[in-house]
Amino acid sequence: MSSMDRDNRATQGVGYGLAAYLMWGCFPLFFALFDGIPAYEILVHRVLWSCLFLAIVATLLGRWRPVRKALAQPRRLGRVLACAVLIAANWGLYIYAVETHHVLQASLGYFLTPLVNVALGMLVLRERMSRLQGVAVALAGVAIAFQLVLIGTLPWISLVLALSFGTYGLLRKQVPLDGLSGLLVETLLLLPLGLLALGALSQAGASHFLDTPRTTLLLLACGVITALPLLAFAGAARRLRLATLGFLMYLNPSIQFLIALFVFDEPLRPVQLVTFLIIWAGLALYSWSAWQRRAPSNADD
Repeated sequence: MSSMDRDNRATQGVGYGLAAYLMWGCFPLFFALFDGIPAYEILVHRVLWSCLFLAIVATLLGRWRPVRKALAQPRRLGRVLACAVLIAANWGLYIYAVETHHVLQASLGYFLTPLVNVALGMLVLRERMSRLQGVAVALAGVAIAFQLVLIGTLPWISLVLALSFGTYGLLRKQVPLDGLSGLLVETLLLLPLGLLALGALSQAGASHFLDTPRTTLLLLACGVITALPLLAFAGAARRLRLATLGFLMYLNPSIQFLIALFVFDEPLRPVQLVTFLIIWAGLALYSWSAWQRRAPSNADD
C-alpha cells in the first residue's frame, strides 16, 4: 500500500471515528426528548428496533453467516448472553441518568471505563500492569473515595456504567464476532424478553408507543441511533491504530460533560470538579503509558 493510500485510509478512519464518538457523545440530547416515558420502556424499544435495524443492515451487507454460525452453537452462547444482559443494563441505566439529570455522572462513568478495563485485565486475565497504569487506576480509586468521604455518597451511576461496560468489553473480547454481528446476536437473544415486556406494557395500558406520531417516531429511531455509531466505529477500527482510536474515545464523555454543563445546566460542585480533575490526571497517565508502549512499534513502520 502506498503512503498516499495509507494517508487516505487514515483520514477516512479519523472521519469515521469522529462521527462515531460525536454521535455517542450527543446521545443525551436524543434521550432527553423522551419526556414522560420511563427509561425501562425506552430500553425495550431500543432493543426491539435495534434488532430490526441491525438485521436489515446485516442483510444488505451479507453478514448473516457469522450470526447463523453463532446461533447454531447454543452451548457457546453463554458469554454472548452475558454480554447482552450487560449492554442492556448499561443502556437502561444511561437512559435513566439522562432522564434524572445525572449526565455528569454518566460522563464520569465513561471517563472511568478505560481505567476499569485496565483493572479488570489485571484481576481477571492476569495481564501485567505497567507502573503508570497502576498509578492511573489508583488515582481513579482516590477520586471515588474523595467523593464518598466529602459528599457521603458513592457516584453509583458512574460506577455501574463503568463496571458494566468494562465487563462487557472483557467478555466481548472472548466472543469471535465482529461489532455488527455481535450486537445483532445480543439483541436477538434479548428480543423474546423485549417482546414480552412490550406485550405486558400494552396489556396494562402503560405503553406510550402509539400515543403521538412524535413519540412513535422517536421510539422507532432508537434502533437507527444505536446502530449508526456502531457502524461508523467499525469503519474506523478497520482503518486506524488502536492507540488513535483510544485517544478519540475521550470525545464521547467530554461532549457529554459539556452538554451536562451548558445545555442541561447541571450543577458542578467543587468536590465533583476535583473528582473529574483526578480522573483526568489518571487518564493522562494511562494515555501516556499506552503511547510509550506503542512508540517502538510505530517507529518500525
